[in-house]
Amino acid sequence: MSEPNVLLDIKDRIATVTLNDPERRNPITGNDMIEALLEKFAKVQADPEVSVMILTGAGSAFCAGGDIKEMNDPDGVFRKEPLAAAQSYVDGVQKLPQALYNLDIPTIAAVNGAAVGAGCDLTMMCDMRIASEKAKFGEVFLNLGIIPGDAGSWFLLRRLGHQRAADLTFSGRMVAADEALEIGMVLEVVPHDTLLERARERAAVIAAKPPRAVRIAKRLMRNAERMDLPDFLNSAAAYQALMHQTEDHHEAVSAFIEKRKPHFTGR
Repeated sequence: MSEPNVLLDIKDRIATVTLNDPERRNPITGNDMIEALLEKFAKVQADPEVSVMILTGAGSAFCAGGDIKEMNDPDGVFRKEPLAAAQSYVDGVQKLPQALYNLDIPTIAAVNGAAVGAGCDLTMMCDMRIASEKAKFGEVFLNLGIIPGDAGSWFLLRRLGHQRAADLTFSGRMVAADEALEIGMVLEVVPHDTLLERARERAAVIAAKPPRAVRIAKRLMRNAERMDLPDFLNSAAAYQALMHQTEDHHEAVSAFIEKRKPHFTGR
């Protein structure tokens, strides 16, 4: 029996989700990758024992995006009439940005190789990105006469700003790891063999924080993207008042005063 297209490992409050179709460079079409990712994201979201998620790819690529051969399939989404094709996006790939955006835990993309098209967008949907020296990114949709149908433009603008997003979108060029670091696509570039180790180091820092506070902080950051200041301040005040009542807050204060390491329980 073949391995599933997406793997999930949970340890020490860190969930690692791995795209696992390495022979095809982990595309999100032509397989059940989208459905499998959505299933794993839902499990992570519902598990109170998880505080942070790492998203990575098996093999030499992070994610090749859509399977280009499928674009020539007479029975595929690219040959459907426009209304049916649009609905296929709504029912399919567009569920990925919504699922990742709605996760209440921080997400780290550990980009092990090429992240192309929807694969590039998948990295942008995460809160943070760490790149292997072998990683490369490409917003290549225009090269194929199409546009990002998966919310890639929405995320790219917010991660990089208009000018950088415009350059990558309109040129369709590939970006190597060192340039990705220079323009702010990634937090850091590390030797290929240390990528997951480094991602787990960053994840462990988050996992050591009070679990409820981590999730509320993520919600607050989402609110900051869409609220004006008065509404945001009301939201922050309400969340902060809730945090005052948690056992982990009281434990953090006591540990600080007593000069000891805190023990957080998620309560």
